[in-house]
Amino acid sequence: MANPNMANSVFIYGSTAYVTPATTATNTAWQYASTSSGTTGLTGLTPASGSVNRIGSIVATNITPNTTNVIVGVSGSAPYAAANAYFLAYQVSIPGNASLIVTDKSVPVYITEYQALGVTTSVANSVSFVVNLETIT
Repeated sequence: MANPNMANSVFIYGSTAYVTPATTATNTAWQYASTSSGTTGLTGLTPASGSVNRIGSIVATNITPNTTNVIVGVSGSAPYAAANAYFLAYQVSIPGNASLIVTDKSVPVYITEYQALGVTTSVANSVSFVVNLETIT
């Protein structure tokens, strides 16, 4: 079931996921706190079958004193594939020690089981990405 009917949802779980890419390659290895297993990974924020993830906000924070560029994209496939990505932010410069709100709850992004969210930075270990999301089943 690629796109469940959210009007018939049974559960809505809120989470905060985060990643600080250690390389300049596209990163999809999001970490989040799971109530059942502590901190766990969620590749591309892709939900389980029969679920959808509603992204409430994406905040990118430059944790260095130097300007760096970021890319945030949604891939039309899971796992993330840059060849079929659609960008929420593309080569946006973030000044040192500053933040960029890529999207917030006024413009939600839905990730289905056949999609993925990926982020890229121009400098490794320079930007921390924090995403709040709801998993709807």
